[in-house]
Amino acid sequence: MGSGQTVVVFGAYGHTGRFVVAELSKRGLVPLLCGRDAEKLKAMAYRSGLEARVASAEDPASLDRALAGAAAVINCAGPFASTTAPVIEAALRAGIPYLDVAAELEANLDTFEHFADRAREAGAVVVPAMAFFGGLGDLLATAAMGDWTRADSAHVAYALSHWHPTDGTRRSGAVSRERRGDHRLRYTGGGWERRTDAAPTLEWSFPEPMGPRPVVGEFTMADVVTIPSHLAIPEVTSYMTAEAVRDIAAPGTPAPTAADESGRSGQTFLVDAVVRSGDTERRAVARGQDIYAVTAPLVVEALERVLDGRTRTVGVASAGEMFDAPDFLRALSPHITLELHP
Repeated sequence: MGSGQTVVVFGAYGHTGRFVVAELSKRGLVPLLCGRDAEKLKAMAYRSGLEARVASAEDPASLDRALAGAAAVINCAGPFASTTAPVIEAALRAGIPYLDVAAELEANLDTFEHFADRAREAGAVVVPAMAFFGGLGDLLATAAMGDWTRADSAHVAYALSHWHPTDGTRRSGAVSRERRGDHRLRYTGGGWERRTDAAPTLEWSFPEPMGPRPVVGEFTMADVVTIPSHLAIPEVTSYMTAEAVRDIAAPGTPAPTAADESGRSGQTFLVDAVVRSGDTERRAVARGQDIYAVTAPLVVEALERVLDGRTRTVGVASAGEMFDAPDFLRALSPHITLELHP
């Protein structure tokens, strides 16, 4: 670790962005602080001693100046519906890798749809949703697949002790709901289905000692975009514990607060990924603390692998397609505890 290369963090002063900046520094990379708010950047630069460059997704020239001389860019600035395309365009112009931590499934769908051909033809690396939602579930499902080349279904179930959302999560959720209207999305039969009925509530048997818990089924998250982007699985479903859904829906739920010196909240998580083929089931489980903080080692581990060539393809690709999933997950220790049951 420790290449000393400069990495632009767009949205560096946001909740997740600050964790990403700290993780880059810890690994010997040099974060370059970037975003549209000059005052926030100035304050962060003063505290950290890092370089800052003001840039806006609405101003391509400012993005070009911000990315000049950098080895890569990590986009942490939501709502991603308005930032992914402009920052990817700037990364393509600069000839550098692009990674983001977008949990907005519509933004991720847009990235695959609009940039797959161009990024592949340019030999560029674009990794969307390299975060707790999207990246981790995809890695777990890919690792659970093992030597299978196809499966009947994939299921990613989330158990959060609670879900205290950041302001960015609330803004991104509002943008997604605005784009989706009165519909919700479900991935079935190898394609997307728009539904107007309520998502079902059912019970999911999490690994012990947690056991059965009520969950909201078809709680479609970014994993439902990333997993079928490269795995031959026609049915992909994600689930969220009912308590966490109530948290995220309630306007009065507070933002996360630091519970240790690193700034992590006390919230814990368990992600249970199950793939099924006929009567056979394979499972991968991850446990850890703070869904926002754990995004930092996820995206920075991905970045290091991109920079040193430990990648499996070019173009737009999710974590499970771009990297060796079991090896990647093992590298996340001690940030997550991993169980593989192939």
